[in-house]
Parts: sequence; structure tokens; C-alpha cells
Amino acid sequence: MRSTILAKAVLSASTFSLVASPALADKADQLTYLNGSLGRDGEAQLRNRGFAHVSTHKNRGGYVYSYWWDERDDDCVSVAVYNGRVNSISDASDQDCGHHKGDGAATAVGVAVGAAILGSLLSHKSHHHKDRKHHSNVEDEAHYDRGYTDGLHNAAYHNYDRSNAYSDGYSAGVEERQANLRHHHRRGGYARAARFDDLRGARAAGGMREMERRGFRQIDNFTSRNTRYSIQWQPQTRQCVQITIADGRFYDLRDIGNHPDCR
Repeated sequence: MRSTILAKAVLSASTFSLVASPALADKADQLTYLNGSLGRDGEAQLRNRGFAHVSTHKNRGGYVYSYWWDERDDDCVSVAVYNGRVNSISDASDQDCGHHKGDGAATAVGVAVGAAILGSLLSHKSHHHKDRKHHSNVEDEAHYDRGYTDGLHNAAYHNYDRSNAYSDGYSAGVEERQANLRHHHRRGGYARAARFDDLRGARAAGGMREMERRGFRQIDNFTSRNTRYSIQWQPQTRQCVQITIADGRFYDLRDIGNHPDCR
């Protein structure tokens, strides 16, 4: 009975440590003047104000999220950059910057069980969650983080807890891994591959001409409802690319590896 009560107390204290709020929640409000500035200029301003860079993360949508910690004010902020310019600045949890807040017994207990329950909690950040908030339940957060780590490092999906949090985390990890590898053509060897991913969003007519200029030729196409699909083959680099066209633009381009006519 006593051990059960102690376990509940430990879990409660750990959860309190996880969700503690920053001391200066309005810090990001003082930095909104950086919105719209070039990313490098925003970084310089943050350093001038006493912030130190913690980590940077990308997503498939083209956003780059960086986390900054101000030791003097004990504060963490997240900066979102899009197309090279600061899009938004928001407050982040201390955990996002690798720090844990709390005092007295709660902090002591949280540290004691950190390795066992939280594991590598800080490998993912708040923006990885769909609602941009960490789970308040420490067990769900640990499951999410394990899934994120597995997905990020291309490990096999291993949801032995049958946890929705693990599944969500795995998807977030896969998305960041793909964003980090946008420069890669998913093939090895010594031959240079033809680029095509930069044409996402291009008008279909112009995009088709550019694909042809880069050595691709259409070997198949078909339509499903309002969406058209074009299969393109580059014989020199042996790339087989599927283009999804919607509303007159290249909606998606991806190397599908093989197709009966890609030869």
C-alpha cells in the first residue's frame, strides 16, 4: 500500500515538473518587432539580448523552428522562420530548452525519476505536437518522445505499448527526417541525380517544360477525379518520378523507384 502511494506521488511530482510554466511568459511579446526580419538578423538580435541557441528543427512545410534560452531571465522562446524570414516568435517551455523548473521536493523527485520515466524527453519540442503543447501526462509524453526518436532515426515502428502518443510521435519524427533530407535523392552511388523537388508548386505547363529540360520524359499519365498524375523517367540517372497535378500546379513530386515503363 505504501509503495503504491509513493508511486502516485512520484508520478504527480514528475508531471508537475514537466508542465511548469516559464517565469516570464510575456518574453516573446517583447520580441515581436523581429517578425519579418531576415533569419540571420533575428538571430543576431536574440544573441544581443542574451539568448543562446539551443536547437533547430525543420518540417516539410518549409518552416524552420529554433529554440533560444536566456539564462539571465530563465526564459525559453521558439522562433519560426519561413522563406528566410522570421514568421513568429512564441514562448516555449523550459523543457524545450533543456531546463526543468520547480522547487523543493517536486524538483528533487522529478530529477530522481527522470531517467526512468521521462527518458530522452527533450529530443522533441513543443512544435512537434499538433497543438504545439507537450502532453501533461508524463507517460504519454515519454511514449511520444520514444516514437519521435524512432521515426527521426528511421528505426522500425515498435509501438509495444499500443500508444496513440507513440504513433503521433513517430509521424512527427518521420516528417522531420524527411525535411532534413530534402537535399537527398534517395539513391546512392557516384552519379549526380537530377533535381525535381524544387518544382513543387510550379505551374503545370512550365513545370513540364523544366522537367524535360532536366532530361525527364513522360512515360505514363492518368487522371483521378480532378487530379492528374504524370510518371516521368530520366534514363541517365534512372529516376522514376510521379508528379501529382491539381488546380493547374505541381502539387507533389516524388521518386517512386520503379514503374513498368521506367526502363
